[in-house]
Formats: sequence, structure tokens, C-alpha cells
Amino acid sequence: MVEFSILLPWFVFLFIGTIDMGFYCYALIAVQGAARVACTYTVMNSVPTDQVNACRYALGQMTDLPNFPGTSYACTAAPVTVTATQVTGPDGANAAQVVVTYVPPTLGGIPNILPGQPTITRTVIMKL
Repeated sequence: MVEFSILLPWFVFLFIGTIDMGFYCYALIAVQGAARVACTYTVMNSVPTDQVNACRYALGQMTDLPNFPGTSYACTAAPVTVTATQVTGPDGANAAQVVVTYVPPTLGGIPNILPGQPTITRTVIMKL
């Protein structure tokens, strides 16, 4: 009983840390997929600055995330922002760039390890 009471806080700490890490890894994958889908849309329709539809496609990929505002959201403020612009690619040709930023909620709040509010930002550039 004494050994169990000594080790229980460590097991709880590890369990909460595992849940948090899994959530953040899933959020990273979802945001990367959202940026990729939104950029693919802008390239396929040859409208690299269509932020409204890029936002719609990005939100469609992020529906399972917590702190999600819904599919009718405008993507102009936290927790999800989407910007679509036309840039010059690395080869000098025109390209579309989509930046998706997501602010996930703090789940376990492990002190001194994950301080503050994390922000996930992913950028995708595709040639027009």
C-alpha cells in the first residue's frame, strides 16, 4: 500500500502527459492536412487568394479537434486562422501559399513543461 501511494502520482502524471502528447500530435497532423487541402483547392481553381473557400476546406479537415469553432467560422481570429496568398515559389514561378494557425485548448496543463497557450502553425506552398 505504501509503495502504491508513493508511485500513484507518477503514474497519474505519466498518464496525463501521454494523453496531452497524443492530442498535440493529432492536432499537428490535422492542421498540416488542413493546410494541404486548402492549398490544393486554391491551386486547382487558379485563385490563390480565395481565403473564404480555403477556410471552408481547411475547417472541413479540422472538425474533430477540440476548441473547434464550426464550419461556418470565418477563419480570421483565434482559435483558427487561414490566410491564402500568391507568392513567388522557390523556382521563381507563381505559387499559392496557405497558412493555417490553430490554438488548441490547454488540456492537462502540466506545469513548467507546457507553459502558456500553444499555437500550431503550418504553411504549404504549391506551384500554380
